[in-house]
Amino acid sequence: MSEDRRQAILRAIVEGYVATHEPVGSKALAQNSSLGVSPATIRNDMAALEEDGLIAQPHTSAGRIPTDKGYRYFVDLLAAAAFQDSHRRAISTFLSDAVDLNDVVERSVRLLSQLTRQVAVVQYPSLRESPVRRVELVRMAPERALAVVVSADARVEQASLVVPRDLADEDFERVAREVNEIAAGLTPAPLDRELAEWAGRHPSSPWIAELASVVSSAARGGTVERVVFAGTGNLTRAGSDLGADAVTSVLDALEEQVVLLRLLHEMAAEGPVAVRIGSETGYGALAGTSIVAAGYGNLESPSLLGALGPTRMDYPGTMAAVRAVARYLSKVVEA
Repeated sequence: MSEDRRQAILRAIVEGYVATHEPVGSKALAQNSSLGVSPATIRNDMAALEEDGLIAQPHTSAGRIPTDKGYRYFVDLLAAAAFQDSHRRAISTFLSDAVDLNDVVERSVRLLSQLTRQVAVVQYPSLRESPVRRVELVRMAPERALAVVVSADARVEQASLVVPRDLADEDFERVAREVNEIAAGLTPAPLDRELAEWAGRHPSSPWIAELASVVSSAARGGTVERVVFAGTGNLTRAGSDLGADAVTSVLDALEEQVVLLRLLHEMAAEGPVAVRIGSETGYGALAGTSIVAAGYGNLESPSLLGALGPTRMDYPGTMAAVRAVARYLSKVVEA
């Protein structure tokens, strides 16, 4: 069997099964493809593919379906698709109309879900170097205040701190004005230096040093990572691919954001567009699914987005959509 024909038959089986959810037989391949060989030759080739573990026969007299190994072979060697220009323009227009960071993320996750008809996942971008737009200090109680840091990228971070009970309101308001004047327009690195110098001028007021620390941390975005989802209802469209129990397990796994973020970060090192198929995810609850992911934003520390669905997915189309949304999201975020 020639290698080219082997790849062509595997591609036809994968694409046929994805499209119809029915095992693909040799007669159907001979009639509906451009292989140019007889059903008997195709059957021999299919037997070899089955022996290699790339396809399987679900029951006697049935056609063949791809295995996880077959999907992997297909993805690594065969899956390639160009995204239509009309789709590219739609993505660009849809994302460029966003009004702030939250809107960009929400639009991106909805768009990716619509394009792939899978569950879309977008990690909030890590924009650590965005300058501070303003700092607000609000007294919540005699001994408690809230510091609110608004960044130029529209992120809002807040943290509480303890203040002296006997601190006069006019002194509190003076400190609030000072910290805002110092912080406005600065990125985290110079902000740290300016706040440290400012706190050093108030050695008798340790709460100011705490305020400086709180504002510095908030300006860097904190340490919490967030992901948002769209299209979880698409899991039920998988029909017999994912039974009710399997769908519930997948949804539970998605809610465990720590697990999902760990998986996405592992995939970030695998290339521009990474694919994990079935058991490759490393999590039993996701064994019946595949994930296609790509990084966006800061190349040294990218954020991730991806699409998750049953292993019987349109890999070329999903990979192209994930790649395109990641590319345009990077442009919008870094603008």
